[in-house]
Amino acid sequence: MNPPASRSRVPSVGRLGLLEATAAADLATLGWDAEESVDLLWALSRAPSADIALRALVRLHAAVGSEWADIDGLLRTDRGFRGRLFAVLGSSTALGDHLVAENHAWRLLTRKDLPEPAEVLQSMLDSVDAQPESGHEDNGNLLFRARETGPKAVVALRLAYRDLLLQVAARDLAPTVEDEPVLWFSDVSNFLADLADAALTAALAVAIAEICGDDPLTCRIGVIAMGKCGARELNYVSDVDVIFVSEPADAQTSRIAGEMMRVGSLAFFEVDAALRPEGKAGALTRTLDAHVTYYKRWAKTWEFQALLKARPMTGDMELCRQYVDALSPMVWEASEREDFVIDVQAMRRRVESMLPEDMREREIKLGRGGLRDVEFAVQLLQMVHGRVDETLRVKGTVEALTVLRDGGYIGRDDGANLIASYEFLRLLEHCLQLQRLKRTHTLPEFTDVEAMRWLARAAHIRPTGDLDAGGVLREEIRRQSHRVRRLHEKIFYRPLLEAVTRFDKDELRLSDESAIRRLGALGYSKPQNALGHLKALVSETGRRGQIQELLLPTLLEWLSRTPDPDAGLLNYRRLCDAAADRDWFLRLIRDEGVVAERLMTVLGTSAYAAELLMRSPDVIRLYADGALGPKLIEVDPKDVVGGMVASAVRQRDLKSAIAVARSHRRAELARVASADILGMLDVPQVCRALSLVWAGVLNAALTVVTKASVAERKSPAPARMAVIGMGRLGGGELGYGSDADVLFVCEPVEGVDESEAVRWANSIADRVRQLLGTPSADPPLEVDTGLRPEGRNGPVVRTLAAYATYYQQWAQAWEIQALLRAHQVAGDEDLGVAFLHMADQIRYPEGGVSSDAVREIRRIKARVDAERLPRGADPATHTKLGRGGLADVEWTVQLLQLRHGHRIPALHNTSTLQCLDAIGSAELLGENDVHLLKEAWLTATKARNALVLVRGKAVDQLPAPGKTLRAVAFAAGWHDDDSGEFLDNYLRVTRRAKAVVLKVFGG
Repeated sequence: MNPPASRSRVPSVGRLGLLEATAAADLATLGWDAEESVDLLWALSRAPSADIALRALVRLHAAVGSEWADIDGLLRTDRGFRGRLFAVLGSSTALGDHLVAENHAWRLLTRKDLPEPAEVLQSMLDSVDAQPESGHEDNGNLLFRARETGPKAVVALRLAYRDLLLQVAARDLAPTVEDEPVLWFSDVSNFLADLADAALTAALAVAIAEICGDDPLTCRIGVIAMGKCGARELNYVSDVDVIFVSEPADAQTSRIAGEMMRVGSLAFFEVDAALRPEGKAGALTRTLDAHVTYYKRWAKTWEFQALLKARPMTGDMELCRQYVDALSPMVWEASEREDFVIDVQAMRRRVESMLPEDMREREIKLGRGGLRDVEFAVQLLQMVHGRVDETLRVKGTVEALTVLRDGGYIGRDDGANLIASYEFLRLLEHCLQLQRLKRTHTLPEFTDVEAMRWLARAAHIRPTGDLDAGGVLREEIRRQSHRVRRLHEKIFYRPLLEAVTRFDKDELRLSDESAIRRLGALGYSKPQNALGHLKALVSETGRRGQIQELLLPTLLEWLSRTPDPDAGLLNYRRLCDAAADRDWFLRLIRDEGVVAERLMTVLGTSAYAAELLMRSPDVIRLYADGALGPKLIEVDPKDVVGGMVASAVRQRDLKSAIAVARSHRRAELARVASADILGMLDVPQVCRALSLVWAGVLNAALTVVTKASVAERKSPAPARMAVIGMGRLGGGELGYGSDADVLFVCEPVEGVDESEAVRWANSIADRVRQLLGTPSADPPLEVDTGLRPEGRNGPVVRTLAAYATYYQQWAQAWEIQALLRAHQVAGDEDLGVAFLHMADQIRYPEGGVSSDAVREIRRIKARVDAERLPRGADPATHTKLGRGGLADVEWTVQLLQLRHGHRIPALHNTSTLQCLDAIGSAELLGENDVHLLKEAWLTATKARNALVLVRGKAVDQLPAPGKTLRAVAFAAGWHDDDSGEFLDNYLRVTRRAKAVVLKVFGG
């Protein structure tokens, strides 16, 4: 690395990369402005930041005084010393400050090799004059008592620690300046772990002296290293996670542990015991038996995952070894826990969700394609396969990747590439932290040219072609992150396919047993069946099988994020069969990643939507994005209704017409359900779309049946007919599992006898109900006329005049209440509007409904609450009839409509939500009460719809905690796998709404 002869003259400060205005004067201060200093100057130019290094050298020159001659002489004769000093000063302002403040420390950089672990420990102990604790010398224990305590001990420990940190950093960075041997990532991280062990051993010695004074230590206390320290892959600046085990666990051990953490956090790094049982709420020290009991009975999956890294650190080492021996076997049993995969994936998602979107590209630890992706993948594979393969029971990430590769659990090239990417990202992390000795994982803004240039040079990256060092680093970061993301998918899923297809004889592959374990770890509860589906998919002939082999690794990962990967994979296989004659299907999945991801989410979540897609696969085309966003929500439901009626009318016979109407409905239900699951539609939009499609089916059926009847009669229709929607259909608030409550009304045309008209209208209504109610694979089309006058004993169709007479003379309170949601949905629009005008006189009478009617409504509501709930149903979680559920909110709204509708026109509305807005505006209820009722209605409707989406049939009762509830929560938009929070929210919202209901009905 000597400069060429042409560069033997003293270079200008610009050529040296020195940008500070004082650079020339600073070089003169050091005596480096003469020709004999050329080698020094070119070496300085190779420092990560020549300006920072030069400023530190000038400060060091002033601090050491006459010793500068010794330093200058070594810099000119010892290239190793020069590389170490220039590199560390140009990389770390914090270590530069240390060298200036402790001006003897420069001599530490004359040493070429790193201190051995025993030297490191002795240096830390000597700094506080620590001696072995009497009575605790056996079994290699690391229990000492310091003679130096208090603030002086903290200062002494900090200086000793910084001296050792300076040495490893200088050796690590030296190759950026001079041609020095490279210190490998494992060498650095192992040294840092040894340094942390030694530092906390000394801190424990100070703590023992502080707490015990002159009294003997009467307990045993051990410290277990966790996390990166436990794995011996520690950063330069990192929290050090620990767990304490003691015999006994008393006030003394707790005080010693607390004092050790305090001293360590002041002197070295944050010492964190949050991984202990019960976290920060738990006792700081526990006995070994207490630890074992906790992990056997109460520990969560992530706590076993954390134990992968547990390592005896300091204190009573025999007790530490007993701790590890007792708890390590539990780690390898954790993958058999029922919720193992769900818990691990939920933890990963929670970590990702904590990171702001604008930081994900710059965050090398938690961002996508970052360090945590590698560590998460490796730990999951270890926990799955380590149960039967003890060679995988190692602690370090790189070490684990090596044995996973050697054992055939990941490909050789993939393992090597992942190790290289991981070490590259850790190198950047180290450089970032060394600059100011601050804990950080965030890259500079890519547009910050100077910061990126410094980081690139600190990481030993140089310009290439047209790119400066910062540009090369930017490209390399993107390349490595992409490679980690790609390999993260590949190491999980590609071996599964290699287990069921051809493979290179030089490559190891998973056995069927290993593949089944891998699938089980990915959330497949029936991994044998899943493996069979994979074999079937990749064995398809010709191009289709090749495309499947290409697609499945990514599809399997997306399926693993859904509530039911087993059903999702089966549904995907069935869908591939159903779409076998559609050439566009696999091509769309292959070319449109967003389509594939959305489709897997739907297939692994909803039995309802999956069945619809089997029969209407063309809807999958709408999963793509259009010019204005997802095509799924670009469709106007009104256009669907119009197309449904027009298509049905064009058919030659009734059977074909109804089939076409059903086909349109099926596709629209698939579209709405898909958009709902994917979070593209809110509750009111879903309900409106479902109500419109029902109205469209009724319109189409009534139109074609009437047309067929006219053709048979060979004369015009004897009556006009209209269909009045009732209940949720009338309110435009249907759910997936709702029937269509309707009334049929007719009006004889001029010159036709009323009895003839009614008979004809009844035949039409019966035919419509029969055709729509014919069993099929689609969701049922039940037309319910139970809300008609006289109930199921009355005629299905009446004339407008007959309805008016009945309601005026004999209508009961519940029938008046039912009319509150009457709205014209199909048939003759003028007749439908006339019916509504007639109904207005009944539901909104002059002076309001009678007090007797209001009392009757209250009585009926009390009876419904007492008798209508199905046997065995939980009133707290029944979405329709339960506490604060749909019926509670709707009856409350309807009671207020009956009492105040005659004087508040805004209450003349069939929509529950819109009526609640009117109730709030009229101040019939307080703003908070209205909010609580709306929230409960939306929450219960969302939950009820989610139940149908998951179960594929009409269900009103939320299931008990477990797999089904998790799926319902996911379908309802709770994607963090925390069904407990979903259920707690439901109970809280409905409980508060019930209080409002009781206030209204009790007043």
